[in-house]
Amino acid sequence: MNKKHNPELTPRAKELRKSMTIHEHKLWHFFLKYYPIRFLRQKVIDQFIADFYCASAKLIIELDGGQHLDEKAITHDKMRTEVLEKYGLSVLRFSNDEIESNFKLVCNKISEEVSNRL
Repeated sequence: MNKKHNPELTPRAKELRKSMTIHEHKLWHFFLKYYPIRFLRQKVIDQFIADFYCASAKLIIELDGGQHLDEKAITHDKMRTEVLEKYGLSVLRFSNDEIESNFKLVCNKISEEVSNRL
């Protein structure tokens, strides 16, 4: 299965790169930007825009705010993960609270998953 790039989502992805949330900003600027394995921000894959994407490890990192806690969002996120997994990708989800209160643990989990997938 090829990762289809949906060009209709490219402008939105560019916009999201310019207006990262504070939690995305923290993870990017204090960890992923300088990580030895390349990560991309706001990568278009299929009909979705992944927060962070590592092609070598086939890994997506998603940061979830409070809007992801209602039943409709949970169902959508589950469906989204299932679609992305069909491409051989793994999806790691972290809440904004985890970024705020356990940043080092989040970074360690990401590093561990990258190592396991390479």
